[in-house]
Amino acid sequence: MKEQICLSGGCFWGTEAFIKQLPGVLQTTVGYANSRVENPSYQEVCTGNTGAVEAVCVTYDPAIISTVLLCEAYLESIDPFSKNQQGNDRGTQYRTGIYWKNETQKLAVEQVLRHAMYEAGRAFAVEAEPLQNFYPAEDYHQDYLLKNPGGYCHVDLGAATRFVSAHKLEFGSHEHKEVNKTKENLGKEVYEVTQEAATDAPFSHPLTDEKRPGLYVDVVSGEPLFTSQAKFDSGCGWPSFSAPIAQSALTEKEDYQLARPRIEVRSAEADSHLGHVFDDGPQDLGGLRYCINGSALRFIPKEEMEAQGYGDYLDLI
Repeated sequence: MKEQICLSGGCFWGTEAFIKQLPGVLQTTVGYANSRVENPSYQEVCTGNTGAVEAVCVTYDPAIISTVLLCEAYLESIDPFSKNQQGNDRGTQYRTGIYWKNETQKLAVEQVLRHAMYEAGRAFAVEAEPLQNFYPAEDYHQDYLLKNPGGYCHVDLGAATRFVSAHKLEFGSHEHKEVNKTKENLGKEVYEVTQEAATDAPFSHPLTDEKRPGLYVDVVSGEPLFTSQAKFDSGCGWPSFSAPIAQSALTEKEDYQLARPRIEVRSAEADSHLGHVFDDGPQDLGGLRYCINGSALRFIPKEEMEAQGYGDYLDLI
């Protein structure tokens, strides 16, 4: 399955060269997004009168690079606080933005930006909008830096290599596996929590008080979600974590079932309901509290991780 999303990060030459280095990116096309003028030329876009932004249309395989991971990588290529300027380029056509094509992408983009801005402590100057239109740029702009290795580039292209290295466990781990999600297979409690968004009674699950080093995985699919390093005693009655192994391991969406809106947390691979994330966690651990149902998790002690196929995650414990 292929997906497409558009990313703008200043001059599209550098943004394209950065994105092309990411595993799972199948094709890139530079062009003009969300233009008020049909099929504008480069000269027209440079006037700033078309409303268009220089962007890269990215075709990617979400089984290799999730939308979350792709957007996290993109943020490494820009100054997210700079409005209408990246590098030496200034003007509305050089504004930063992420332009989605479907609701699933929208939720992923909002998740990435929400967490990144929370960590930064202030808002970004990054547009996040539906893609209205995209017109490919002139041929000489396509793969410009491949054709002209010494050409102008405002992006640190080495940051792409560093990002891939730092996130190597996340690439290629997003394909939704077929798992038996029936009540007969999962059991009543696990089924009701993971498939029907029920909630464990507080202080009822033994994982709430689990203190051994190890890994917490999705009970349905076995997808790694949290480590013991991120677990803390919040006193709330459910297992609490300061952060997931990676944002790409989770999906988030707004939950309006109670009077106060909450952010629901689900596993990316099996789409299991896990719990919710709140901003009342310990500040020295990042300030977030992932409040997770014990029935949605399976704990693997550190000494058993290798034997159970999770040896790649030992360095995280």
